[in-house]
Amino acid sequence: MLARLGAFKRGVGVRSYSVSSYTDARSKLQRSLLYVPSSNDRMLQKSLSSPSDALIYDLEDSVAPNEKERARTALLGFLQSQPPEHASRTLVRLNAIDTPQFVDDITTVLKWEHLQGIVMPKIHSASYLDQVASYVPEGRPLNIIASIESARGLWDAGHIAGWKAGQGSGNKVAVSSLLMATAAKAFGVQCIDMVCVNYKDTTVLRDECEEARRLGYDGKQAIHPNQVEIIQSTFVPTEKEITRAAKIISQMARSHASSTGAFGLDSGSGNVEMIDAPMLKQVNYPFFPPSLIRNLLQSLTNWDRFAQKAETTIANAKAAGLKIPDV
Repeated sequence: MLARLGAFKRGVGVRSYSVSSYTDARSKLQRSLLYVPSSNDRMLQKSLSSPSDALIYDLEDSVAPNEKERARTALLGFLQSQPPEHASRTLVRLNAIDTPQFVDDITTVLKWEHLQGIVMPKIHSASYLDQVASYVPEGRPLNIIASIESARGLWDAGHIAGWKAGQGSGNKVAVSSLLMATAAKAFGVQCIDMVCVNYKDTTVLRDECEEARRLGYDGKQAIHPNQVEIIQSTFVPTEKEITRAAKIISQMARSHASSTGAFGLDSGSGNVEMIDAPMLKQVNYPFFPPSLIRNLLQSLTNWDRFAQKAETTIANAKAAGLKIPDV
């Protein structure tokens, strides 16, 4: 099990994000997700020129209690003034479901017909997501981004990750636990790291990005525009990864054509790595719920799933404008 805890004023911090219905290539990457205070008119306008893959317009922590109502009204007016294509990278963080502001928040933002996703803080169990979904009109697709920020939520991360997964619902949830990245991967959702609160020291940010990427995360949330470039330059495939993915796809095609169950992948340094389906199952996940293990192993028993990782690497590289080698 992969573990990394982040200290917040509220205690253990776990952040999450994933998106399923975006159409432009930049938004599909979801490397950086920049928070924008909805109570600040200047920052609302300035956000339009941000290169961040996604923008999270915030009604929660960055808005003072006496500014909540004004911020809510201002945000709706701002969103309604934007062209529909702006929705492809727009999210709104609401106040927690057990706060007095939640109902007004969700009913207000749903008035924007192009809304594709909301961020819900302090999700302690999958039942919280059921409560949120009950406010969404039936048949209206909406991505719910669940933020796990407590030990209780962390304990239930596997169930939160699998909430309505694979049931054909119009609403989709995406979650990533900093202790259970594999849970998100098992259910086919993205893993997004929490924010780096030290926005002045770029070395700290880069170290956090590189560590998160090594752990298998797809992107990172940001609290300052200056963080976006470092985040987006880190969460892209390296030249070595792109070449390896291209070789896997090419050699798997030849392996399938010749009905071969395994093949040797030349690393380029003289070493040859055997690639076959059984090697993917040599992992033990003793701390995960049985339902999570079943989903994970079911995905690994499908030979084509191995190619999907390589294909995702190539797709992300293309979306980021990187060159794909001929192999």
